[in-house]
Amino acid sequence: MTTPDPLARFGAVPQFTLTSTDMTDEEPLAAAQYGVDVGGAGQSPQLSWSGFPPETQSFAITVFDPDAPTGSGFWHWAVGNLPVTVTSLPTDAGSPGSGALPAEALVLPNETRQASFAGAGPPEGTGTHRYQFIVHAVDVPVLAIDPQSTPAVLGFNLHFHTLARAVLEATGTFGGAN
Repeated sequence: MTTPDPLARFGAVPQFTLTSTDMTDEEPLAAAQYGVDVGGAGQSPQLSWSGFPPETQSFAITVFDPDAPTGSGFWHWAVGNLPVTVTSLPTDAGSPGSGALPAEALVLPNETRQASFAGAGPPEGTGTHRYQFIVHAVDVPVLAIDPQSTPAVLGFNLHFHTLARAVLEATGTFGGAN
């Protein structure tokens, strides 16, 4: 089943294919994708994408939890300026020092102010959370964004430069890493 585009409200764009060997669309995250502080490994999942428009010049990846009890959701990961030649990332590419991201990739600070992937960790009593892993096909090779910007600034820029999106949406609950 293909997850609907959670950003369609900003203007519909074509969708392409996003797959993972570590997670399945509309299924619970594995313990590895939960934060270390809640019993997980804090690893970003393996991601592969294909079928994007030929005019794509770069990619961005965002991971967002719209169900976090914040009023504004929770950004787990935001990466921009991935070269068009990069069409997959290995498990744990979001860890600092993994060497799995190309040097030109722009990794913005997440909600915990770390320039890395933040694993899931829904608080008790907040129900099932959705984790939206989105790869954006971008119409420029580089988005000129300050490296200390927030993921929302990346999202603002993507609004004007996204040609297509690929979405995987997994779920997580309190205690899900155990």
